[in-house]
Amino acid sequence: QVQLVESGGGLVQAGGSLRLSCAATGRTFSYYTMGWFRQAPGKEREFVAVISPSGGVTSYADSVKGRFTISRDNAKNTVYLQMNSLKPEDTAVYYCAAAASYRTTPSEYNYWGQGTQVTVSS
Repeated sequence: QVQLVESGGGLVQAGGSLRLSCAATGRTFSYYTMGWFRQAPGKEREFVAVISPSGGVTSYADSVKGRFTISRDNAKNTVYLQMNSLKPEDTAVYYCAAAASYRTTPSEYNYWGQGTQVTVSS
């Protein structure tokens, strides 16, 4: 069982940066693939980034590649999403999630946080 709590969202101007954090409870955090997803109003939840249990493998959605970086600290049971060069279209609720294997589809993730709002003004 894993419980996830996101933090770090907020309001930022276009071109700015934010770092999201996701703190996990449970001793088995290091066994899980961790992903970040987002959902804008009226849209489906979409994949943003994923990181393997060891942190050695990462993948990104094309829309954020080169601007966002996912990382994790297994000693702190935390996964991060560094977001740079933010655009208004990045505005969404951002969720972290845990999966038993390396996936990018929301339905294949077992545990979810409550989400944190990111708003990018133009």
